[in-house]
Amino acid sequence: MKILMVAPEYPATFWSFKYALPFVNRKTSLPPLGLLTVSSMLPAHWEKRLVDISAGQLKDEDILWADWVFVSAMIVQKKSAQEVINRAKALGKKVAAGGPVFTTGYRDFNNVDTFVINEGESSIKEFAADLEAGRTRQIYSSNEKPDITKTPVPDWSLLNMKHYASMAMQVSRGCPFDCEFCDIIVINGRVPRVKTPEQVIREFDSLYNAGWRGSLFIVDDNFIGNKAKVKEILRSIKQWMGEKKRPFTLYTEASINLADDQELMTLMQEANFNSVFVGIETPSQEALLSCGKVQNVGKDLSEKVKILQRNGLQVQAGFILGFDSDTHRIFDDMIAFVQKTGIVTAMVGMLNALPETRLYKRLEEAGRLLQKPSDGNNTDFSLNFIPKMDPKLLVEGYKKVLNSIFGPEKYYTRIITFLKEYKATAKETRHNFISKVNAVISAVWKLGILEKGKRHFWRLMIWTVFKKPALLADAIALAICGFHFRVVLTNQVSGI
Repeated sequence: MKILMVAPEYPATFWSFKYALPFVNRKTSLPPLGLLTVSSMLPAHWEKRLVDISAGQLKDEDILWADWVFVSAMIVQKKSAQEVINRAKALGKKVAAGGPVFTTGYRDFNNVDTFVINEGESSIKEFAADLEAGRTRQIYSSNEKPDITKTPVPDWSLLNMKHYASMAMQVSRGCPFDCEFCDIIVINGRVPRVKTPEQVIREFDSLYNAGWRGSLFIVDDNFIGNKAKVKEILRSIKQWMGEKKRPFTLYTEASINLADDQELMTLMQEANFNSVFVGIETPSQEALLSCGKVQNVGKDLSEKVKILQRNGLQVQAGFILGFDSDTHRIFDDMIAFVQKTGIVTAMVGMLNALPETRLYKRLEEAGRLLQKPSDGNNTDFSLNFIPKMDPKLLVEGYKKVLNSIFGPEKYYTRIITFLKEYKATAKETRHNFISKVNAVISAVWKLGILEKGKRHFWRLMIWTVFKKPALLADAIALAICGFHFRVVLTNQVSGI
């Protein structure tokens, strides 16, 4: 059996870093971890190939080689996924599809022979057996939340690692919280399932032995969903990092209550974490309460962010505009909060109702859903429901926020605010260091000479050299990310 696994293209969005990657000579940010894991679940005697369209072209000869084409995608890859399916079917190939976009929206796709929805560990073995026997059905699905301690090590052999800025690995699935707008609990549940320390170290070893050195994204829905088990894992990672001389620099996603646990933050420092994404969503307490973001309610969110920064963790954060309780004041409040906290990578998006979420169901019952489904782009100007605020006011206010926080003056000022608080503890790998050094020349040319906001870039460089010289590489890396954000924003505004 010959299987071609295809990862559809990621469009140029906030998290694609498409316009930053050329600075470090990489084609795309992250590998398709789901497909790599699926590969390890398939029979060992099958022939398998992988095409990641974000890193290279899908050619007709790739499709013609295969007996079946497997496609896995996130919501933001939906358009490209359908294009891949159409090409495979036009060439007479069978197609199987799985992953988040199919789990919650498989009815939106045409020409798929088999859907493997929900978590693969529950269905892939049966699907593979049926495929070998030539008797596949259209849908393989299970409501079971599988034991991920039995999940195999990803098949790194399928990758050309030189194409990627970072590798990816999963430690846990699920989140204990129940935010109204989030589809994590729809897909992965509210009870966090966690791999064993021994299993995590095996995966670290496999990645190390495959030759990777550099950034590693722990892709968990909420890395600290089960604090007790995660602390055990972190102790094992700490020991491993010491023995291997810290070959990976780690980053992940977690809830803001991480800032309440000093032991956990210290363990993350010792395990060589240097960044964490946090869902802050809004400075409005009323909006936090209304959407069920209880873990953020009643906290000084600005101080929590600074605690994380002082503990060696750059805070990246998600923010949302368009809650029912939002008024015209929210836009200035959002700008002020982002600037005050020094959250450089601040993903601000308009609220969208994702399929099967509590928000989706509430809006559907109220007759407020629009026909256009969410495209998964966190920072575009589309709405898929009727907001309480006047839609024109919401879109104009959203533009104001983005133009403000990603404009050169406020963006570079925010980097300085962050660097003042940041106490770097993670050791950079030689791989990361060289990548940043190679980016300096491009950054100086594009940001310090060609861009209109170059005087703000040089202000940042001069301040960093004199005040925080050890963080110069971090300052340049963040400046490069800002270039990407501005290009994405400009393209989206012009596309309206």
